[in-house]
Amino acid sequence: MTTAANANTQETQDLEAEIASGSAKDFLTITIADQMFGIPVLQVQDVLGSQKVTKIPLAPREVAGALNLRGRIVTAINVRERLGLDPRLDDEEDMSVVVEHENELYSLIIDKVGDVLSLKNENYENNPATLDSVWREISMGIFRLESQLLVILDVPKLLKGVHA
Repeated sequence: MTTAANANTQETQDLEAEIASGSAKDFLTITIADQMFGIPVLQVQDVLGSQKVTKIPLAPREVAGALNLRGRIVTAINVRERLGLDPRLDDEEDMSVVVEHENELYSLIIDKVGDVLSLKNENYENNPATLDSVWREISMGIFRLESQLLVILDVPKLLKGVHA
């Protein structure tokens, strides 16, 4: 296993241990195809409105392209495509959440950004067996909220194998 892969695994294990310890954890909620997901707040670098994305020839299908964020080139990832979901049909503008992974910035193109939730271990569960296999692959677990499930994204796993 490479050093970067070890670091990703360690980062995921540290976060899972922190959640399981019972201490409150903050998550930025995002919505993709009417499903709410959570991204650990400490992994979020920025939240952006709709951005002009330049296509990258021969890039993997989930790579929407690249954008310029304050002089840095950021790879834009279409999270709907990564999750195997249909493209949006409505005219609403999408949003982006910028995360850092292996010293590179990635813009996760999503439908909507929600609130920051502080959640405790008592509502945390491992991925249910019924969760779609693609979603299970990129999820750390779920939180049961009053009206729905919050699927916690494992950002390193979401970005694994996605290189422009």
